[in-house]
Amino acid sequence: MRIEVDLDKCTGHGICETIAEDVFGVDDDGSVRIHGHQRPEADRTRIQQAVTQCPAAALSLVED
Repeated sequence: MRIEVDLDKCTGHGICETIAEDVFGVDDDGSVRIHGHQRPEADRTRIQQAVTQCPAAALSLVED
C-alpha cells in the first residue's frame, strides 16, 4: 500500500500527524510530508484513520 497526499487540498491541520506521527509530519509551511510512501501492512489501521479524519480530504491510501 502507498500513501498519497494532494498538497493543493492540504490545509495543515495536523490530524494525520497526531494519529500517526511516525508516518506523517507537518512542515513549518503547513504542508504534510510522508515518511516513506510505501508502508507495511501493520500501519494500515492508523493510516486509514488518518485518511478518513483528514478534514480537507487530502490523503489517500492506494493499493499496489
